[in-house]
Amino acid sequence: MAKKFPNHPANPDRICWGCDQFCAVNAMACANERSPHPVELFGEDWLAWGDRQLAPADASIEPTAPSETKTGK
Repeated sequence: MAKKFPNHPANPDRICWGCDQFCAVNAMACANERSPHPVELFGEDWLAWGDRQLAPADASIEPTAPSETKTGK
């Protein structure tokens, strides 16, 4: 079973976040480099970042189908 993934760790730079082992930076078991925590990559609001990408900016605009092109045949 996987360990619980912390949303906002106190010191994310001290741990490798690449797998569920959460190795210390100086004693990594499975990688050559440290994998950063999402809070380091995307900022403090990293959990809400994906939700904003899914919702359209203006809900009143309907998506349109791509226009058909004629091939000339």
